[in-house]
Amino acid sequence: MPIKTQQDELPALNLTPMIDVVFLLIVFFMCASKFSSDQRDIDLRLPEVAKADAANAAPKSRQVAVYAGGRIALDREDVTLAQLTQKLAAAKAEQPGVGVVILGDAGCDFQHVADALAACKEAGISQLSVSVRVAQGASGERR
Repeated sequence: MPIKTQQDELPALNLTPMIDVVFLLIVFFMCASKFSSDQRDIDLRLPEVAKADAANAAPKSRQVAVYAGGRIALDREDVTLAQLTQKLAAAKAEQPGVGVVILGDAGCDFQHVADALAACKEAGISQLSVSVRVAQGASGERR
C-alpha cells in the first residue's frame, strides 16, 4: 500500500452563485410581500391629557392666488401687494414656520407672480412653493 507523502489541496466551495440566489430571493420576497393590516389594528388605549392645547399645531401653509388680470388673493380674500406683505408678516410673527404656496394662473404675466414672490420675501417668508398641474400626456422630456 503506497503511503502519501504530499498533502492534497482541500476542496474549496464557490459561494458566489449561492449569494446571488439569496439576494434574488430577498428581492423577490420584499417585492411580493404584503404587510398585514393586523399590525395596524392594535388594540391600544392611548393616555389622556388635561389640556387639549398642550402641543402647538403645525403651521398651515397660506395660499396666494395670482389671477390673469393681476388680482391677488390670500386664502381666497382679495388683497393688494402691500396688504399681502403686511398679512404675511403678521402670520410669520404668529407662527415662524408658516409656508406660502403660490398659485399662479397659466395666462397671467409672470411679473404678477414675481411681485407676489417679492412680497413674500419682504414679509420674511422662507418656505415658498409654487403649485403647478401636470399636463395630460406629458412625458419626461422638457420643453
